[in-house]
Amino acid sequence: MIPELKKSTEHRMGRSVDTFKGDLAKVRTGRAHTALLDHISVDYYGTPTPLNQVAKVTLLDARTIGVTPFEKKMIQPVEKAIRDSDLGLNPAGVGDAVRVPMPLLTEERRKELIKVVRHEAENARVAVRNLRRDAIHALKEALREKEVSENEERRAQDEVQKLTDKHVAEIDKLLQQKETELMAV
Repeated sequence: MIPELKKSTEHRMGRSVDTFKGDLAKVRTGRAHTALLDHISVDYYGTPTPLNQVAKVTLLDARTIGVTPFEKKMIQPVEKAIRDSDLGLNPAGVGDAVRVPMPLLTEERRKELIKVVRHEAENARVAVRNLRRDAIHALKEALREKEVSENEERRAQDEVQKLTDKHVAEIDKLLQQKETELMAV
């Protein structure tokens, strides 16, 4: 019972960290990266379709993303989808492709983004701690049902705490990297 609980808890904590990584990827820095456009859907003949299924997304340089639709007719819908997204980007159609330049961030906007990133990190930490609480509750329940001994329960609690510490440290490391990236001019 204890090994399955630890494995399940570790897996769920890992998913919380992965979700946090995904949230960080959506926070726009001054530099271009293709993951920025991952959540954008394009109207493909009346069906909302992920951008990467109707176009090839590449980096043209450090500050410009290139989007090349697989069909020429899709240039206008791709441009519209990027412009209407919550990213505040201004794409420009150039021939059979769309160029998406990354605007420079102001100091004030950088500080706002750092606040947003710290809030996301705290949410991720809370999610990991909630998983720890659930695991410890399950261990105490097993102890009450006499499925495990007190020593096994105590050892398992210590291991769950170590897992929690490891995942929180990973979240803190990711947060530090993102803050450094945001403050780089």
